[in-house]
Amino acid sequence: MKSSQIQSLERLYRRRIPVAEFCSHDLATRLVELSAELRRQIAILVNRAGNVEYVIVGDEKGVVIPELRDYPLGKRLMRGLRLIHTHLKHEPLSEDDLTDLSLLRLDLMAALLSTPGKNQISAQLAWLSPDQRGTGTILETIMPLERIDLDCVHFIPELEADLEKAAKSAVRAKDVLERAIMISVTTSGTRQEAEDSMAELRELARTAQVEALDEFIQRPKKLNPRFLMGEGMLRDVVIRAMQRGASMLIFDQELTPAQMRSVSAMTELKVIDRSQLILDIFARRAKTLDGKVQVELAQLKYLLPRLTGRGVQMSRLMGGIGGRGPGETKLETDRRRIRDRIASLERELKELSQGRDQRRKQRVKAGVPIISIVGYTNAGKSTLLNALTRSDVFTEDLLFATLDTSSRRLRFPREREVIITDTVGFIRSLPKSLLGAFKATLEEMRDADLLLHVVDASHPRFEDQITQVRAILAELELGDKQELLVFNKADLLDGMRKKDTVGFLKVRQSARTQFSVTVSARDRKSLKPLMDELQRRFWPDDESVGEDITQVG
Repeated sequence: MKSSQIQSLERLYRRRIPVAEFCSHDLATRLVELSAELRRQIAILVNRAGNVEYVIVGDEKGVVIPELRDYPLGKRLMRGLRLIHTHLKHEPLSEDDLTDLSLLRLDLMAALLSTPGKNQISAQLAWLSPDQRGTGTILETIMPLERIDLDCVHFIPELEADLEKAAKSAVRAKDVLERAIMISVTTSGTRQEAEDSMAELRELARTAQVEALDEFIQRPKKLNPRFLMGEGMLRDVVIRAMQRGASMLIFDQELTPAQMRSVSAMTELKVIDRSQLILDIFARRAKTLDGKVQVELAQLKYLLPRLTGRGVQMSRLMGGIGGRGPGETKLETDRRRIRDRIASLERELKELSQGRDQRRKQRVKAGVPIISIVGYTNAGKSTLLNALTRSDVFTEDLLFATLDTSSRRLRFPREREVIITDTVGFIRSLPKSLLGAFKATLEEMRDADLLLHVVDASHPRFEDQITQVRAILAELELGDKQELLVFNKADLLDGMRKKDTVGFLKVRQSARTQFSVTVSARDRKSLKPLMDELQRRFWPDDESVGEDITQVG
């Protein structure tokens, strides 16, 4: 550009728009003239006081909006800036324009249009919509500039108030800590599998005291390497988050560190993935020293590759030879501290593991059979342990209610007994770092003589859950262990027979073909077939098989 053109653009900063107008006629005329001269789109960002804060020169197709650090959103729903830009070919506001309006949460988006051969400027306006049933934006028709009657002094504050009112309209539960939008983006599997995984993500959110306000499922041909999802969907998510008052986005898929930063920077919302949500649940529920050490270790391993820093300006100088220059950055210092802490926790975990080894050897030496209860999370494992042994292990209708292993003695007639151990529940896409950290606890299953695989018979995808559990057992090199399938929650099957006859018959067929036992952990009388089967497994010649279940436990 010529120096005179640059000076003309710089003089735009001196312009001031009357507070009530979205753009003065003189300024609009000057923008259109400069745009026609340069054959480029020109945009200005104007604050609510009418001052021009940014002047942007683009190309024929559009402009690139810079990072708006001086106007952060924080707790505000709108940016406090409106964008006014020129269109060279008299075209209306584009999808990119509306995406910028939504993602940046601008007060207004305006396009200035000039018809060749006519000395008239037209404009098209758009703004965010508080109506959750709409597209998220309101697009006005193109009309001459002088016919636009918009009082920004009242309109913009009223719009922001309506958006805030819409966000607060949903009743917030008393025990809710966060409000989130749930997102699933996958290129594999069927739509039904994605919906099942999303339902499980909602249960995880409920367990973490997060209110799931809405959900989005996208199955693109190719994943967006920057945002995982498409930018159109990202725009819809931001609008819905704003309308519903969400403070967080939860992805069903594991995000890379770069994707997490990109989505967070674009939406200015907290962004976590399924792994992070599970880690948070584990951190809250771990009670024993074992559990706390393992959860902290898993969290640090997850956090390490996701650390970010600011480079040289955050550096710390070292003394002595080689200490001159930028020195060790804060990022490097944080990483070193995390690695040191990981090493310390692994040593502590190893010492705790040695104590467990000694206790296991004592049980093996005593010749007492060992049973480990395994299964999908919330299948009723702890409830079954309580019913069998008359104990009071914590139970709740939440995912991962049990994190710390619990061992109890289960007594049979004729002074026979076994050690029965409850373990942490499994789930699909269990974070690798978490599985690795809990290997020490799950090693208790290595000495088990029998795995009691508890299945939630009332769950519509119980077969997939059985497959997931067996896959994790194989990963832990426990796939060859003797297994007894226990179909739990039989008390819910009568209701299931009326609502879902096909599902009910599928459960019955699976229970027969897999030589399983069907029980209700809430009804001790239903446990007799299970006790009989356990006696047959461990003492096949025992004549006491068939005695009353109420006499044992």
